[in-house]
This record gives sequence, structure tokens and C-alpha cells, in this order.
Amino acid sequence: MAARSYGQYCGITTAVELIGERWAMLIVRDLLVGPRRYTDLKQGLPRIPTNILSTRLKDLQEGGVVRRVPLKNCGLVYELTPYGRALEPIMLAIGRWGFQAMCDPSPGDAVTPDSLTMALRTAFQPEGAADADYELHVGDVALRAQVRSGELTVAQIAPPAPPVGGRMPDGEPDAVLVAGPGIRRLIGGEITPVEAIAQDIVAVVRGEESFLDSFASTFHIASFELQGAAS
Repeated sequence: MAARSYGQYCGITTAVELIGERWAMLIVRDLLVGPRRYTDLKQGLPRIPTNILSTRLKDLQEGGVVRRVPLKNCGLVYELTPYGRALEPIMLAIGRWGFQAMCDPSPGDAVTPDSLTMALRTAFQPEGAADADYELHVGDVALRAQVRSGELTVAQIAPPAPPVGGRMPDGEPDAVLVAGPGIRRLIGGEITPVEAIAQDIVAVVRGEESFLDSFASTFHIASFELQGAAS
């Protein structure tokens, strides 16, 4: 449990005390992708000081959100407890909410494999999603996102996945997409797939360009007008 108390008897207060400290929710975000060693977490959160990472992991363990367990061929890893995994729909909802206020990235803003994985899971629309297998490249990050019968599986291609990474789908992808952070505008419906290609925001380097249409309908977050917020 975090040392700081707000002194209020309230479920929201308790939640904030558990996961509201700086970096705590990003640790939870990355552990929602899968168990991680300490070094994996540090690599995925390059700006976090090592003492803060250790402190947050200790707090999350004491709060029953995270546990440390041995894993074959990996040594000790951190993983979410069932109580911690119950945060998944909440984290996805927060991601959709935060997406509305996102603007262009600042210099130095990183896209990590775990953050991009969670972005895809946040935007995933299972109802009516066509079965397809996408390979998505954003900067130095590459993921394989496979949709089968309304279920999404994401595996990390590059950088090399942690030893506890997900299993790579069999066969070749239907389409290989190369995109910049501006793909946010496609997912948010600000531009069409045709416009995304014309503006060099996304390139379909393998497969039919029609797969970008199915990608845009499968990964979509409906936007709404934010009064006074940057677009």
C-alpha cells in the first residue's frame, strides 16, 4: 500500500492510493500484456528511475495488485494477481478516454511494444471485426495482430520479445503496415484509409490496400468534441 493517504473513506480514494502514484498505472499497463522481469519493465519505461520502479513494485505487491513468481527459464518475474487483472477493462476505458485528448507526440515521446499493444487492445472493436492478420510497424516497434472470430491476439516482433512474450501466429500476415504516430488520426476517424495513404501516414507494403479499410474498422475509437482541448 502506498504510504500516502488521502484520509477519505471511499473506493475511488483507495484505488488512487493503490495505483495513483506516478508510474504505477504504466507498470500495470505493461503487466497487462504479460509477466515481465524487472529489466523488461525498466526497458519498457526508459524514463523511470530505478529506485521509483522498485518502490512502485513494492507498493503494488503490498496492495495485492502484483506478485513476484518464478517462471521456468526466466527466473523471477512480476505478474498481475487476479485482483490486478481485474483492472483490465478499467485501464482500457481510461485509454479510450485519454485518446480523446491526445495530440501529436512531443520530441522524445516513445512508442513501446507494450504501449502499442495496449493501444490496439484499447481500440479493438470485436463486433463485426473481419478475420485478418496484420503486421504493424511503428518506428522501431513491430507487432503481429491477429483477429480470429472476434478475438484479438497480439505478439511482439521487434524489438525482440521478452522470454515471456506471446506466441507468434503461424504463417504469413495478410498485410504489412508501416505507420507513424499519425496513425492515431486513422484510428480516431479523423481521416480515411485513402487519406492516410495519400498523406504518407500509413503505407501498405505487403498485401492489398483494402486491408487498411478492415484495419480502420477493426481498430477504432469514436471521437467526440472536447471543449478547449487540442485536436
